[in-house]
Amino acid sequence: MNDEPAKAILAKHGKSFYWASFFLGKKLASNAAKLYQFCRFVDDLADGDLREKSQELNTIRETLELGEKCGNSEVDQFIELAKENNVSLVAARELIDGMLADQTPARFRKTSELLRYCHAVAGTVGLMMCPILHCKHTRADSFAIDLGIAMQLTNIARDVLEDAKMGRRYIPSEWTNLSETELTPEKLSNASPELRENISKAIEHLLSIAETYYASAKLGIHLLPFKCRFSILVALQIYKAIGLAIKWRNFAWWEGRVVVPMSYKLILSITSIRAFFPRSVPPHCSKLHIPLKGLAGVIAH
Repeated sequence: MNDEPAKAILAKHGKSFYWASFFLGKKLASNAAKLYQFCRFVDDLADGDLREKSQELNTIRETLELGEKCGNSEVDQFIELAKENNVSLVAARELIDGMLADQTPARFRKTSELLRYCHAVAGTVGLMMCPILHCKHTRADSFAIDLGIAMQLTNIARDVLEDAKMGRRYIPSEWTNLSETELTPEKLSNASPELRENISKAIEHLLSIAETYYASAKLGIHLLPFKCRFSILVALQIYKAIGLAIKWRNFAWWEGRVVVPMSYKLILSITSIRAFFPRSVPPHCSKLHIPLKGLAGVIAH
């Protein structure tokens, strides 16, 4: 299978992951890029202007249910990758469910709704990445879910304005003192000073929750194969830095996206050397997954 298209997509759309992939080694980096290529494909399909998007996503979901190739090159390549690496197609189907949920633009009211969505579109990716990295510890799944959730929460904090322009509002209304009618994406796109302040406070809370999941994910790094730990910690640190950049800009979400400069990525990469230091991994904090009961990879307690 030609690796170059997957690498090109990762380089263009997943700059933080692309940087981190340099530390994985050729084979693992290639497989990680192929997984990203599939996730990007379904994400672009969900966000695109194609008619009948829900029907096509459902067709992909049915294909994943059967686990057999269908003639769609992106889907077929993913199924081949999944079979070669024992990747969970249950997690892949839940990823599609998350994309289908986006066809009814988000208007979350509760934190639990947000976290379940984050599991669907990103926690599942963490689950699928574990076998891609040849991780043998099943305990790692819980921490991988946390990393996916933390990263997705960061995405949401970064993209409030961009999502609003697409008719989406992921920030739960229970975090504000405003009604649903005062929190429409249309109003976010042209926010008043009062609304800007409300959303800024909500983003601060959002990043606080993300920090809790990053902290958990960092504990699980040492369950990964030795040669993968540095790369995953680099990715974690760089993504976490997006939240810091938002904070440094005083949560001015209406000014659009922030970026992490290459110079800072280099610094974060150097500080990630501690991934190589031996460390025991404590039990996963089950409270973090209470809102995720019944979803892929979530252990019942």
